[in-house]
Amino acid sequence: MKLKKYRPDAIDKKIVSELKINGRVSYKNIAKKLDLSDGTIRLRITRMIENNFLKISASINPFFYENSITAMIGMKLERRDHTIIMKKISELKGVTSVINLTGRYDILIEVFFNSREELRSFLVEDMDKVGRILSSETFIFLDAINKWVEFQESNNIGEKL
Repeated sequence: MKLKKYRPDAIDKKIVSELKINGRVSYKNIAKKLDLSDGTIRLRITRMIENNFLKISASINPFFYENSITAMIGMKLERRDHTIIMKKISELKGVTSVINLTGRYDILIEVFFNSREELRSFLVEDMDKVGRILSSETFIFLDAINKWVEFQESNNIGEKL
């Protein structure tokens, strides 16, 4: 038996819109607003999560703490073996995302740290352990509108601040 490929429909997108406003909203409240049953909402959210279309998580304001650092790092690699390098980098402390892209960089990394020292340690020590990186350019965020990062307990957010 062949499985159907998941495609979000208009109702799924409306559910996501409601969750975007408040990720803690109850299925019952979404159902009432969309004139559906809460069972339908529950099943659709489960299906979206199982199909890797939706992830519900806690996000924090990266500018909440005065001395924290959020940055994007563009990297050029020795070889185009992105999967291996991306996996290694994604497991490092402070990494919020790793992206394979086109353009002058091979990968783009978003990071969030408590201090400049943590960023320095990441760039100098952690990246050296990953290896096969030809060059990098770091873009430190000064401010942003609607920028949130996923909370990662391993970051010890705010402990040194």
